[in-house]
Amino acid sequence: MHYNIALLEGDGIGPEVIGEGIKVLDAVGEVFGHSFGYSRGLVGAAAIDAVGDPFPHQTLETCQSADSVFFGTLGDPRYDNDPGAKVRPEQGLLAMRKSLGLFTNIRPVKAYPELMDSSPLKNERLEGTDLVIYRELTGGIYFGDKGRKKGSAYDICDYSTHEIQRVAHLAFQAARKRRRKVTLVDKANVLETSRLWRETVQELAGEYPDVALDYLFVDNAAMQIIQNPSQFDVILTGNMFGDIISDEASVITGSLGMLPSASVGEEQTLFEPIHGSFPQAVGKGIANPFATILSAAMMLDVAFDLKEESRAIEQAVAKVIREGEVTPDIRPGSRVTTRQAGDAVARGIQQVKV
Repeated sequence: MHYNIALLEGDGIGPEVIGEGIKVLDAVGEVFGHSFGYSRGLVGAAAIDAVGDPFPHQTLETCQSADSVFFGTLGDPRYDNDPGAKVRPEQGLLAMRKSLGLFTNIRPVKAYPELMDSSPLKNERLEGTDLVIYRELTGGIYFGDKGRKKGSAYDICDYSTHEIQRVAHLAFQAARKRRRKVTLVDKANVLETSRLWRETVQELAGEYPDVALDYLFVDNAAMQIIQNPSQFDVILTGNMFGDIISDEASVITGSLGMLPSASVGEEQTLFEPIHGSFPQAVGKGIANPFATILSAAMMLDVAFDLKEESRAIEQAVAKVIREGEVTPDIRPGSRVTTRQAGDAVARGIQQVKV
C-alpha cells in the first residue's frame, strides 16, 4: 500500500526529530511492503518568516489532500519573549487544529522499566503505569473570545454539549479496549463549564455500562498523577486541563522526549511529539527522537490500521531503550545522538518483524 503523508517539520528541533521519524517509517515500508510519500508544508515561525502566516492556506491544502499529517514542533524564542507580538507561531497550531477539525488529542503515558531511574518519581510509584489522556482540543479557553480592556484582560471558556460528547465517546470506546475505566478531570466545584462536562458525561456513560466512571477535580488529579499514576486507565478532560496534566505526566517516562500524541477528527488525523521546539538543542544532535518515532507508530495504528507495523516500531523502541542507546535527556552524559538513536530504531525494525 502507498500512503501520502503531509510533513510539517515546524520549528526548532522539529526538522531533526521528524527526519528520524521518516527514517523509521521508511524502514517499516521496506520490511512490510508499504511505501510512504511526503508532501512538505510550512507552519509556525518558519511559516511566519517565509510568508507572514503561521498556518498558510497552501499548508492547509497539503494537509487536507494527505492521508494523515506528521508534525514536528512549533515555537521560537523571538515570539516567546515578545508578549506584544501580533502574529505568533502558536496561532498556527490552533488554526491547524480548528481548520482540520482535530477535536480530540490522545496522549498515551507508559512507564518503561528501563527508564524508571530517569524519572524523579520513586520506582514503586511508577510500576504498572499505563494510561492514556483524551483531551478535547478545539474548544474551551484556548478558542474562546479574548481581549484587553484598560488595565484588564479576559479569556472566555466556552463549551457545548456536542463538543463534550464527541471526545467522551472516543474516551469510553478506548476504555472498552483497555481496563474499562474512565476518569473525568474537571473543576466542577467552581466552573460552570465543568458542571456541563459532568452532566454530559454522566448521561453519556449510560451507553457504556461496562465502563466504570469516576471524577477528580483537576488540582487533585495533578497530585494523584504524581502520587499514584497506576490507578488511571483513561483520563478524559478539557483543553487547558489536558494540556497541563499531560505535560505533567511526562515525569512518569523520565522525559518529555518520550511522549507521542495523536490528534483526530471526523476525517483528518495528525501525529506529533508533545514536547516543544527546544531551541537550545537545535543542531547539537541531542534531541530525543523517540516521541516522534512513537507518534509515527500511532499514525500507522490509528490512521492506517497497520497494527502489526505499529507494534514493530514500539518493540524496536523498547529494544533500543533496553540496550541503552538513548539520548542525554534520558541518561545524562550519554553520547548517543538524535541520528544514532533513530538509526538504532530503524535497524530494530529489520530485526523485530512481528
